[in-house]
Amino acid sequence: MSDDIEIDVDALKRRMDGAMTALKTEFASLRTGRASASILEPVMVDAYGSMMPLNQCGTVNVPEPRMITVTVWDKGLINAVEKAIRNSGLGINPVGDGMTIRLPIPELNEERRQDLAKVAGNYAEQARVAVRNVRRDGMDQVKKAKNNGMSEDDQKIWSEEIQSMTDAAIEKIDKALEAKQAEIMQV
Repeated sequence: MSDDIEIDVDALKRRMDGAMTALKTEFASLRTGRASASILEPVMVDAYGSMMPLNQCGTVNVPEPRMITVTVWDKGLINAVEKAIRNSGLGINPVGDGMTIRLPIPELNEERRQDLAKVAGNYAEQARVAVRNVRRDGMDQVKKAKNNGMSEDDQKIWSEEIQSMTDAAIEKIDKALEAKQAEIMQV
């Protein structure tokens, strides 16, 4: 009777993990007091008549904790790369040095740290909403299965399974947020 009714928990789990992966990517782009090559990922350079990611115009390195260097491959792109970094809103002022552009990472002041912590909180909330949406989709699958003859015991088991996956995913998000906020507020 109801043996052929299955809830695709693997797909739900994959989607919840996807929300966590997206959150980690967002967190990586947040600037802390340390230099990280990932903060330059969103920077687009106007090169050869089109917009290109910075990492396709040169090599990004982090030689020391407060310095990022970009070694531009084409001499003609140096000014375009500098301009793209300056206009990116990252608050970093590029210093040209031949084919290499040095990006000194300034200390964050207290106000800027608090702003970044709030931004991290917003990213985490978006991830929580994504996980809750996946949970809702899973519960909808259970309701459809109920209409197709799933027993009440099975409904309860599946609902509890989906809820425990949701709780675990949200707990991971909260831990990641806590760690990121501690990293941001660290002087």
